[in-house]
Amino acid sequence: MDVSKQELTQLIQRLEELEAVNAIRNCINRYMEICDHLDANTNLDELMSLFDADSIWEGIGEKYSQSFGRYTTWQSIYDMFKSYTQKKSHFVMNAHFVSSEQIYVEGSTAKGSWLMLQTSTFQHQQSHLTAAKLTIDFCKDANGQWKIKHFQTENIFSRPVDYWNSTAELPVPEAKSAEVNAQDAK
Repeated sequence: MDVSKQELTQLIQRLEELEAVNAIRNCINRYMEICDHLDANTNLDELMSLFDADSIWEGIGEKYSQSFGRYTTWQSIYDMFKSYTQKKSHFVMNAHFVSSEQIYVEGSTAKGSWLMLQTSTFQHQQSHLTAAKLTIDFCKDANGQWKIKHFQTENIFSRPVDYWNSTAELPVPEAKSAEVNAQDAK
């Protein structure tokens, strides 16, 4: 089968786009993993390596623009995250779940959006359930790495909840021991 130069160019472009989408997905997932464990031991250099040198991080909408504000330099973003990594950590437990992913790549820039659910317990033992819409612009740096260029988070809802973890036994079906299962097989 002969492949034309145009078809080959289109295939390469599609492959590059798929690789970009995967790299962007990995970038945002790593961001969430690090944010799940913000404390005095957090490697902020790793977190900040996900950002472009000329990036913006902001809370938008009525609730988040007041709560989080807008950070327009790499250093101000670093300082904002640093405030979460004190010896007495802001978070006792934090877990981010992202879904409804949409990623659109155009050359060396991209735009992504996600719905995020966040479950948190804070050092004063209050817990919250929060949902937000994330809208994030990405850019490809000179080394071919995809970086966060403009991070926006907008609150959908947030409410206090009871403490997440419980010592209650998990309701699971009664299972036969491996020994009994082996005898049944004979």
